[in-house]
Amino acid sequence: MSSPNDFNQAIIDEFRANRGQVGGGFAGTPLVLLTTTGAKSGTLRVNPLAALVEGDHLYVIASKAGAPTNPDWYHNILAKSEVGVEFGDETFEADAVPVEGAERDRLYALQAERVPTFSEYARSTDRVIPIVELRRRA
Repeated sequence: MSSPNDFNQAIIDEFRANRGQVGGGFAGTPLVLLTTTGAKSGTLRVNPLAALVEGDHLYVIASKAGAPTNPDWYHNILAKSEVGVEFGDETFEADAVPVEGAERDRLYALQAERVPTFSEYARSTDRVIPIVELRRRA
């Protein structure tokens, strides 16, 4: 039986081999590889995440598939907002900035419209699922 780390590593490898494109359940969904610094360990961690693209803005959603707790990467960005981003064939540094209130709600509804699984995630948890804007650093 494979672990979540094996699953993520397979997606990361496929993403990097195919300039940001992956197949399977993620085919057609924009993905990013988000590199964060572990809040406690200081270790660099890479997570493949579904992305929401709106105009020049790039967002990721801390859904953790509707789990009752936020994903570790979200805690990491709250501790250190400087992140690495791989999107398509681009790699860049960014600041991870949580989006709140009405704008967060609007963006979540947009993502749920584009990728209906996100509606299921929201129904599966009592927490407000965070959205994070990845602002490219100059």
